[in-house]
Amino acid sequence: MLFKRLSILVAILLLFSLVLAACGSNAGNEPAANSGEEMTAEEPAAEEPAAEEPAAESDCSSADVFCVGLVTDVGEIDDKSFNQSAWEGVQMAATELGAQVDYIETKDAKDYATNIGLFAENGYDVIVTVGFALGEATLEAAGNYPDIKFIGVDQFQGEAAPNVAGLIFNEDKAGFLAGSLAAMLSESGTIAAVLGTDLVPPVVAFKEGYENGARYINPDINLISTYHPGGMDVAFTDPEWGASTAAQAITQGADVVFGAGGKTGNGALIEVASNEGLYCIGVDSDQWETVPEAHPCLVSSAMKLITPGVFDLVKAAQDGSFPTGNYFGSVGLADFHDFDGQVPQDVKDKLAEIDAGLQDGSIETGYNPGG
Repeated sequence: MLFKRLSILVAILLLFSLVLAACGSNAGNEPAANSGEEMTAEEPAAEEPAAEEPAAESDCSSADVFCVGLVTDVGEIDDKSFNQSAWEGVQMAATELGAQVDYIETKDAKDYATNIGLFAENGYDVIVTVGFALGEATLEAAGNYPDIKFIGVDQFQGEAAPNVAGLIFNEDKAGFLAGSLAAMLSESGTIAAVLGTDLVPPVVAFKEGYENGARYINPDINLISTYHPGGMDVAFTDPEWGASTAAQAITQGADVVFGAGGKTGNGALIEVASNEGLYCIGVDSDQWETVPEAHPCLVSSAMKLITPGVFDLVKAAQDGSFPTGNYFGSVGLADFHDFDGQVPQDVKDKLAEIDAGLQDGSIETGYNPGG
């Protein structure tokens, strides 16, 4: 009788283990829930498009659908500076032109061509590539896809291609204005600049303009300008280095700091803001709107008007009036915002005089692109 009971118990346990095994096998075949983590183009889910594949709400190959795609450099789309300003120009095209828009964030420089190709293969009408480093990949893609219009932000065109417009800026002029402002506001006679890499010509133009603008006001001013020592992959995404470099400049007497280097520059601005009685100057866009942590020191920003520049070129592509070669966007200083009452009128008047001189050529920035 005992043996019979044990046999029944063993049979029940065996049956239970088989049921568990079956459930485990089935669970292993179920698709995993979306974790929310971004997938790379190299790691697509089974039978699903890679996360970097542009969304296809409509057929971009259709003549009735106008599609614009943006490819960033290794800086993120929400860098509160360069990439973000370009993306806002594309978003304006969605709002005002009815365009279908999307973006791809580049994680590694070797993926430039692949990411551009994702939009091209999906029939996008316009592809915006952001940054000097994408210039070669942009020109190569333009040759492979002659029916697509390409906008290369900060990409100087040495030789015009029929379907490429390089959106470029006189960064030296914006930097000159920023340096002039810094010199007029400085009480210590020492100002600083925390910069991205000197491998990028626009960064060099900002730096040279800043220094020469400061010397225009005060020939004896002490300048502390520091480039990030790393390469393209880290120079614009290192806020910790930006902060520590700004802190070092402050200990050396700098009371105005210019941050020009994406998130690296943002780190410098935020560090300056943690010190009372100092000024900082942002870059590319009006960073009062994008880096609120810097409000305690952010007197202005040396702007490249990237957003309207991108939008104007996208609109020209849609209208059939797309230019080729180099297209110059506007530059200038942002509003003083909460510091408007602290900036003396004679400083404002002098800045207006300098700006007019830069525009009519009577004042030169001293920047030599080939030098």
